[in-house]
Amino acid sequence: MLKKISHRLSVLLKAAHFFLLPPGRGRLALRKIWHADRGVQFTRSWMPTKVRSEPAKVSTQSNPLLSYFESKKKGHGIWKWTHYFEVYEQFFSPFVSKEVHLLEIGVYSGGSLEMWPAYFGEKARIYGVDVEPACQQYANAQVAIFIGDQADRAFWQHFKTKVLHLDLIIDDGGHTTQQQIVTLEEMLPHLSPGGVYIIEDIHGSDNLFASYLYGLQQSLHAADFLPGSDYKTKANPFQQMIRAIHIYPYLAVIQKRKHPILEFPSPKRGTQWQPFYE
Repeated sequence: MLKKISHRLSVLLKAAHFFLLPPGRGRLALRKIWHADRGVQFTRSWMPTKVRSEPAKVSTQSNPLLSYFESKKKGHGIWKWTHYFEVYEQFFSPFVSKEVHLLEIGVYSGGSLEMWPAYFGEKARIYGVDVEPACQQYANAQVAIFIGDQADRAFWQHFKTKVLHLDLIIDDGGHTTQQQIVTLEEMLPHLSPGGVYIIEDIHGSDNLFASYLYGLQQSLHAADFLPGSDYKTKANPFQQMIRAIHIYPYLAVIQKRKHPILEFPSPKRGTQWQPFYE
């Protein structure tokens, strides 16, 4: 009981600054926080019917990246949550054997910079970003290394003058909220149409970057209805370019559209309609 009361108090304290907003916006913000907390409480009450004694495993036969990872016994290190590989395969497989341009933020021991070319093929161009100058040693004919702070907007402005095209972005860097937000705000618009942006290691049920993602989702759900006989909404600038936001344990994936859209139609089909809905 004390733990539950403490959690409720923490939610109210986080919401306190919304009292400084105009009355309408403040009330709406508090309602959003309350309903978000209601969702959290529902997940905490979830009771599985059957508990696995071991975590579910992804087959390496249909996942070349996971097979590469599992077979890595020595050499430059790779550190990944194994459930990420199913997501990688889903979103990365269409780019295999193509001239794909991939940016990975967070080089560390350099092992993944060897994994990506092995998976995508010789046409792939890989860019690594890290704050540690020693990571320059991983540069080669297929991999370019940039040293800089991902929370520094000036660094990204310079980076974008050097790398004009990116199809895939993986943020596996410092994992702080500020680093993740600055990187996304600078690099998501720079991502090519049809590209994929992955943010890794979003840990904790109170993670503030997860709250930032909630704000992005709100824009994705916005509905500006247009007049007409059928329901139709006008796509806002964010909806025009963003196809979807996918949420996984510790991981988020943002897909950009290949072609922008201007509206979402909802036409009716058929001739027989019940009279009780207007």
